[in-house]
Amino acid sequence: MTYDVAAVRACFPALDEGAAHFDGPGGSQVPEPVARAVAGALGSAVSNRGVETAAERRADRIVTEARQAMADLLGGRPEGVVFGRSMTQLTYDMARTLSRGWGPGDEVVVTRLDHDANIRPWVQAAEARGVTVRWADFDPARGELDVAEIAGLLGGRTRLVAVTAASNLLGTRPDVPAIAERTHAAGALLYVDGVHLTPHAPVDLARLGADFYACSPYKFLGPHLGVLAADPVLLETIHPDKLLPSGDTVPERFELGTLPYELLAGTTAAVDFLAGLVPGEGSRRDRLAASMAALQAHERSMLDRLDTGLARIAGVTSYGAATRERTPTTLFSVDGVKPAEVYRFLAERGVNAPASNFYALECSRRLGLGDTGAVRAGIAPYTDASDVDRLLEGVRELTGRA
Repeated sequence: MTYDVAAVRACFPALDEGAAHFDGPGGSQVPEPVARAVAGALGSAVSNRGVETAAERRADRIVTEARQAMADLLGGRPEGVVFGRSMTQLTYDMARTLSRGWGPGDEVVVTRLDHDANIRPWVQAAEARGVTVRWADFDPARGELDVAEIAGLLGGRTRLVAVTAASNLLGTRPDVPAIAERTHAAGALLYVDGVHLTPHAPVDLARLGADFYACSPYKFLGPHLGVLAADPVLLETIHPDKLLPSGDTVPERFELGTLPYELLAGTTAAVDFLAGLVPGEGSRRDRLAASMAALQAHERSMLDRLDTGLARIAGVTSYGAATRERTPTTLFSVDGVKPAEVYRFLAERGVNAPASNFYALECSRRLGLGDTGAVRAGIAPYTDASDVDRLLEGVRELTGRA
């Protein structure tokens, strides 16, 4: 089905400023319906959830609708959707809780491809319990994390494997279903960072085989908060620290304090917006599948245009661009120019392509980029050919001066 990027762009007030946004991997721009939903919730009577007053019922409805929206997006169950301040906060909470059952001799597996939010919580929890941390490496030349690399680290005492569904630095998409199969065969749990995959591809938790899947609505056109999805049957076996008078039902027992109703309303609106990227019929889950497939095709076209253009510019080095499958993300550097200077040069020309390690510290170091990192250009639903051409033009101008 045809993807109308001009119609999509018209829904984003932020684009009126004129910048070409390649900063989506750090947080996307927000369409008008999402902003309206947030404002609508803030402007309505809400209170603690309940059934007696209109304000209580409205608060309860906002939460229930947001859980269902995320379940539709991820192919999960609403009873297994947990909301939190951020993916980082939710992962730290789960790491502290799960690690209570770990002890000396147990092992956890983390990867050098991951964002630090799916590394450090597990490393620190392991250290606190005397648990061994095993590191899965990736091929820096290809940007690939091979299944065999993780499989070779698994054993009878492996308790958990933490892996990204898509690298936020390179876009690399490991074979999560194959990793899940081997992880479960070893009797371990699989914790998947889906922050960078969810904005760009259809997600099916059952197919992925993830026991836990964490993501962030502000990366897929929504407001700033985090989501953790899991089978509610699994969540029933986990008992986190909580206030004594707070509820002990799942998923509420994992949510500390009152939820941000306005952000949940915005999350539902973001999912609905994604479901309507292309015209369609059927359930929201069905419409999401069609829209995300069309979005993937559009973003792949824009990524191909970007990669091809960068490859034709002398003095530009791209990293991990030879991966078999990746999200629309390109990491590059310019010979003789510091990444921060490339970032600044492009920004002065209205092209937002930031430079950093983007918290993928282990990945950046493994690539030989140290803690400085490189320039990252991420394609988003609102990226069009003129945006890509502006970025390429800026890089060509810069290399002509370097």
